[in-house]
Amino acid sequence: MRIEEEIKLDFKDVLIRPKRSTLRSRAEVNLHRKYNFRHSDKTWEGIPIIAANMDHTGTFAVANALAKHSMMTAVDKYASVDEWEKFVQQSQHNKERLNYAFVSCGIRQEDFDKLKTIMRQLDLALICLDVANGYSQYFVDFVRRTRDAFPTKIIMAGNVVTGEMTEELILSGADIVKVGIGPGSVCTTRKKTGVGYPQISAVIECADAAHGLRGLVCSDGGCTVPGDVAKAFAAGADFVMLGGMLAGHDECSGEIFIENGQKFKRFYGMSSTEAMNKHHGKVEEYRSSEGKSVNIPYRGAIENTILDILGGIRSTCTYVGAQQLKELSKRTTFIRVTQQLNEVYAPYQIST
Repeated sequence: MRIEEEIKLDFKDVLIRPKRSTLRSRAEVNLHRKYNFRHSDKTWEGIPIIAANMDHTGTFAVANALAKHSMMTAVDKYASVDEWEKFVQQSQHNKERLNYAFVSCGIRQEDFDKLKTIMRQLDLALICLDVANGYSQYFVDFVRRTRDAFPTKIIMAGNVVTGEMTEELILSGADIVKVGIGPGSVCTTRKKTGVGYPQISAVIECADAAHGLRGLVCSDGGCTVPGDVAKAFAAGADFVMLGGMLAGHDECSGEIFIENGQKFKRFYGMSSTEAMNKHHGKVEEYRSSEGKSVNIPYRGAIENTILDILGGIRSTCTYVGAQQLKELSKRTTFIRVTQQLNEVYAPYQIST
């Protein structure tokens, strides 16, 4: 046993120090990025925000809505081959949106078999290999196996939170490493296992490791407001994945229901009891639930939330003089704080 004495930081622990800027308007900020990849021969261009591969947010309806803004969706791994075929057919007049949809995959043999069917029949470009614990040798071997099967595809894999494992996944075939253990809004991993890593420090460490190998990282989890998304990019994330911030909308799965006169939609972690009962019929006796279920206030169409997030990031860039998103991390100085907001009137708030 050993203890690391250095303090690790989360989104709530820092603010971005403003700097002199020559930008006159948020409209001058370009949020598009263009990436080349260590392993894939493809390039990708767009706004590098990804809807999480949860069955609530990783829907084809969300994919359609985000693709209009050149944003990405990791479609949940339970989407069938037939559903993917329908999505591709519907995209024939707008094939560009296929460049913004990840095919998600677990690490079981049946998951891999379905992935091979989808990728070979439909010729998609993006793969998301997703497990809660990216530290197992089996997962590393699975990443290598996937790269061998799809040498030209763009592969994102995770989740991890440390530099050495980021390097391991990149050297094993990942183009993008997904960073985050426990920060998600409906994740209880830290509560059940005591394992985790504050997200800002995790992104900084993993981005440093990845960029040295020409790899990229995706910050996954912990963002609750647009300012957190901006902080993730400022910390060095190349992509940011959002679950809870995009939950509760029309395009998300689940029915709207009413409690005490207010509309809600159901949202749950993919390791929750509810998710395991839905997709596997039970919670295996050798494991515990590491997610929770919540009722999210219904939020209407996802478009307004997207615009709010993008507007917040543009505003961040104007505060530090970054005309392009790729300049944000280079122009960022984080300052540690003990308080983020003045909440004196929070109980009386009527709208945001």
